[in-house]
Amino acid sequence: MANLKEIRNRITSVSSTMQITSAMKMVSAAKLKKAQDAITAMRPYAEKLTELLQNLSATLEGEVGGDYTTQREVKKVLLVAITSNRGLCGAFNTNVIKEIKSITEKYQGVQVDVLAIGKKGNDVLKKTHTIVENQSAIFDDLTFDNAAKVASLLTDKFIAGDYDRIELVYNQFKNAATQIVKAEQFLPLAPIEKGTAVAGDYIFEPSKEEIVMTLIPKSLKTQLYKAIRDSFAAEHGARMTAMHKATDNATELRNQLKLTYNKARQAAITGEILEIVGGAEALNG
Repeated sequence: MANLKEIRNRITSVSSTMQITSAMKMVSAAKLKKAQDAITAMRPYAEKLTELLQNLSATLEGEVGGDYTTQREVKKVLLVAITSNRGLCGAFNTNVIKEIKSITEKYQGVQVDVLAIGKKGNDVLKKTHTIVENQSAIFDDLTFDNAAKVASLLTDKFIAGDYDRIELVYNQFKNAATQIVKAEQFLPLAPIEKGTAVAGDYIFEPSKEEIVMTLIPKSLKTQLYKAIRDSFAAEHGARMTAMHKATDNATELRNQLKLTYNKARQAAITGEILEIVGGAEALNG
């Protein structure tokens, strides 16, 4: 059995760790509320923008979308891996990395590069993939304008022919305990079925074509910003859950150590009493 000093040191160490994990849980809970409100407020706007774009495109004759809808033979693929800059959030980053590797295996014989948004994904994926850009600094100031710059960079790479397909891989926020790994196509835009427009007689100014070509870049920027916002909220949810479990485990371990300490202390006291009694008996004898 370990001596009392060692057990006391372990109790102190576990209690210190428990305080840290508890504090991190409270910080993530506070940040999660703000991030959750942001993504919840944004989703209806993003969905309505996509619906408007689809309804307008479906009423147009011929091909719409220009360079954004160009379907090419897939020879070069760019995966946008959205992870976090910090760890201690359970399997949050690992799930995205696994999905990236799974998609890479699916594209056999195709060049697959990665654009990293998040230091954790960049640090792991650079060992197995070619990282063309590291946009991890976006989390230092997460705004629509900064996300729009990354979206414009992706769009330029696609239009220039550097890549034939671009996909986003991220964790979608469902609730504090659940994150869903999503892999969605960014470019080229999926073809829109004709005849799916909502009935109605509207006069458009400017023309439908001009509106569609204006909406497409804005829709792409909104799609990327929503994905980053989703990932940001999911990160804090995952970290809050992980720190909650860590705090519970530390509490359980501390209680076990206290029980062991009390048993060792009782054994030591009993031994000392036996020595005293034995000494007294020897003197009396």
